[in-house]
Amino acid sequence: MATATLVPCGHGTPSVGDGRRSGRTLNSDQTVASAQWKWGIVANIHDVAKAAGVSISTVSYALSGKRSIGEATRVRIADAVRELGYRPNAGARMLAGTTTHIFALSAPFRPDTYAPAHMAFVLAVTQAARAYDYDVLLLTEDEATGGLQRVAASRLVDGVIVLDVARDDERTHLLHSIDLPATVIGIPDDTEGLVCVDLDFRQAAEMSLARLTDKGHQSIGMLGHPPRIYERGSNFPHRFRAGFEDAAAERGVRGAVALPGHGPAGVRGALDELYEQLPDMTGLVMNCEEPIQTSALDELADRGIDIPGGLSVISACSSFDTSRFSPPLDVIPLVAAESCERGVELLVEQLTATVDPRVDLVAPHYIDRGSVSPLS
Repeated sequence: MATATLVPCGHGTPSVGDGRRSGRTLNSDQTVASAQWKWGIVANIHDVAKAAGVSISTVSYALSGKRSIGEATRVRIADAVRELGYRPNAGARMLAGTTTHIFALSAPFRPDTYAPAHMAFVLAVTQAARAYDYDVLLLTEDEATGGLQRVAASRLVDGVIVLDVARDDERTHLLHSIDLPATVIGIPDDTEGLVCVDLDFRQAAEMSLARLTDKGHQSIGMLGHPPRIYERGSNFPHRFRAGFEDAAAERGVRGAVALPGHGPAGVRGALDELYEQLPDMTGLVMNCEEPIQTSALDELADRGIDIPGGLSVISACSSFDTSRFSPPLDVIPLVAAESCERGVELLVEQLTATVDPRVDLVAPHYIDRGSVSPLS
C-alpha cells in the first residue's frame, strides 16, 4: 500500500501582537480569529472570510487571482490573511500557479531496510529542507514509481528527492519523464541527465585499505552486508566492495570478502569463511549494519582475539557511533547530513536556475579510536 506523510518543517509566521497592525483596529471577528491563531489554532479560509466580512469564494478568488476583486475588498482580505497568519494549502497554491513549498522525498521501506540508517537520512533531508522553508512529503510506498507519478501529475510538490537508490532504479528512469526538479541521494549505474550526491564509498574503501597497509597489514578481510542487500541492487554496498577489491589488487595485498547470513550464527559463519581464506588475517574492514558489527566483535572476543593486538579493525561508512563499542573502533563515518544538505541545496538551485547533470561525491574522513595498530 502506498503511504505518504507530510513532515512539517516549521515555516515562519508573523506575530499577532495585541490585535493592531499598521494603525488598523481589528473588528470583533478578526480579534477572535487572531486570538485563536495566537494560541495555536491554525487559521483556515473560513476564518479569513469571516474576518474580512466576505464569502469564502471571494477569498478564494482573491488568493488565486482568477477573478478581479475590488481594491477595498482585496485589502480587507490581505489584512485578514496577514493578521491570522493564514497560509493557503498546497492545492490552492497549485491552482494559483505558485510554489507549494513542499518537496517529495521518495524513501521506500523494504523488508530488508535498516531502519535506523534509513530514518537518519529522512530526518537529515527534512532538517535541510527546513532551512529553505520547505515541508517534506514522505513517500514510503513499496511500489517504486507510483507515488512519484501521482505527486508529479498533481503538481503538489516543487521538487523531488530520491533516497536508497538501486543500481538500476525505476525511480531514476521516471525522473527523466516528469517535469520536476530532482536530486538523487545515491549513485545509480546510469547517471545520465541526473543530479546525484552521495558519500564516495569507493574512496572510503580505499582509505580503509590505505590505513591498514600503511601499518604493515598484508592480509585483510572485509565483512560486508547480507547477500540480499547486494542481490536487490542497492548501490552503495557494491561501490564499497568494488573499491575494496580494486584497492587490494592495486596494493598487492591478500583480500577476501564474506557476506554474513542471519543473526550471530551468520556472522560466525562469515568470520569462519574469512579465516579459511586468510588464515593469517591481521586486518578487518566492516562495512555493514550495527548489529552485524557488534556480533562480530562479540564473536572475536569469544575466540580470544584481541583488538588491535591480534586483529586491527575498521568500521567503514557507518551511520552509528562506534565509540560505544567494546572496544571502540576506528571509523569512516557516514554522516547523513553531509549528503542530504548538499542534495537539498542542489534541488533548491534547480528551482530558479539550470543545474547541469552532475555527480557530487562527499569526501570521506577517518576517525582514529585506537583499533588499528602497526603489524609487529
